[in-house]
Amino acid sequence: MGAETEYGIHAPGATTFNATWLSTQVVHAYSLETGHRAAAGGETRWDYTDEDPLADARGWVVPRGNAHPSQLTDVPPELTAAQIALEGGEVREASGPPMMNMVLGNGARLYVDHAHPEYSSPEVTNPLDAVRWDAAGDVVALAAVRRLAATPGVPAVNLYKNNTDNKSVSYGSHENYLVPRQVPFNDIIRHLTPFFVTRQLICGAGRVGLGQDGSGHGFQISQRADFFETEVGLETTVRRPIINTRDEPHAVADKYRRLHVIIGDANLSQVSNYLKFGTTALVLDMIEHGTAPAPVFADPVQSLHEVSHDWALEQKYLLADGRRVSALDVQWMYFEAARDHAAANGSAHPDSGDGHTAAVLARWEAVLTGLGADVNSVAAQVEWVAKLGLLQQYRRRDAMAWDDARLGLIDLQWADIRPEKGLYHRLLERGRMERLLSDDAIAAAALEPPRDTRAYFRGQCIQRYGANVVGASWDSVIFELPTVRRLQRVPTKEPLRGTAALTEELFATSPDAVTFLGRLLQTGK
Repeated sequence: MGAETEYGIHAPGATTFNATWLSTQVVHAYSLETGHRAAAGGETRWDYTDEDPLADARGWVVPRGNAHPSQLTDVPPELTAAQIALEGGEVREASGPPMMNMVLGNGARLYVDHAHPEYSSPEVTNPLDAVRWDAAGDVVALAAVRRLAATPGVPAVNLYKNNTDNKSVSYGSHENYLVPRQVPFNDIIRHLTPFFVTRQLICGAGRVGLGQDGSGHGFQISQRADFFETEVGLETTVRRPIINTRDEPHAVADKYRRLHVIIGDANLSQVSNYLKFGTTALVLDMIEHGTAPAPVFADPVQSLHEVSHDWALEQKYLLADGRRVSALDVQWMYFEAARDHAAANGSAHPDSGDGHTAAVLARWEAVLTGLGADVNSVAAQVEWVAKLGLLQQYRRRDAMAWDDARLGLIDLQWADIRPEKGLYHRLLERGRMERLLSDDAIAAAALEPPRDTRAYFRGQCIQRYGANVVGASWDSVIFELPTVRRLQRVPTKEPLRGTAALTEELFATSPDAVTFLGRLLQTGK
């Protein structure tokens, strides 16, 4: 599993600076901060060889001529002259040339995506590591912001871990899960849709404003819910679907699919983020084994919006079978099925396996119990509850109605990644948000890759042989060697190969890329 986070970007008072160009400067700034750099001074060419963003999991490929331009993610992005020029026509040089893409020494990717800097975390095998390497992206982003602030000629740039500018634009926080190809996609749609409609109760980030443009007055549970318009589809930026059908596995295609989840909020709360990944993984395991419930909503999209707007948790929603249930009822259905599924396969006990299943179940049950008894009792764990509590304090103190513009500014400041400015970080520092990971563990993850996936191989290649790495992707690393005329492309299609257990000794005993690749071919690791 892994995360993709597009950060909101803002340069206060610098209205002539293009957001895409500013995003390239964020990437470039981090390339100057890190010692883990590839051949082109930090920039790594992304290998698009195996990317096919128009393949649909329902069994067809959308013709390129029919696709929205935002779907063509297999084409390297380019800046136009208009995007890099000032109003007077002067081309900016500032912190450096526009830089669109980096592969980092921790196995992640930092790049420009739709006028936002995006951090895509490395692949991990459990929800706690998903939280850790996603939070590492905030460390990376903060380092870039600090570097830009100290760079002459570039405006101060603020980055926000949120999902909307409240002016009708939404940017994504996507999740990715490795799923066996043999699982019928219709089963995923049927069983996952009701879960996603109600999952926001445990991992929504909260938002001031109703509707896509935020013009409605009020608070809602999810940053993203109002931007979804259909149940199933391939798009990610228009006609957003609850279930995304992109069939781009970044792995052995006839063995795996990558479930691309676009409906989640960007989480700063470690517990909410943990539950987002952990509960979804459990539901996918139930779907794989035929034990998942399917409380199908009569109108999933409308219910998604209504659940988000019902922060008092008072409403009931119509199911296709005529029953009316609350969002909390649906979450309990999934929890109870997951508990029984884990008990049947032996993973429910804290001492069984790696303990992750038992830990997720315990957290899930505690949060659902708290939401049912007293919503405020889970403010230290659930992000939207914490944000709502803070907003209500300001409203009571200053007699603010929900249409007061100051509340929107508080919402924005919540997501500021700078610890001295971000309201989430202020609460975390005061012990009002629960930690699952130390700052030191997160900082280490910004530098080092996970040890139990192919991300270890990718990250180590950048760290040790970066001067010879000219390209990379999730399923390849491309070397240019002084002794070989042709580029050497190493495929990494199997996500659980290239781990530390398989390659750590090989890296440690190979002083250069030539030696490493020669020995790699011999060992086949």
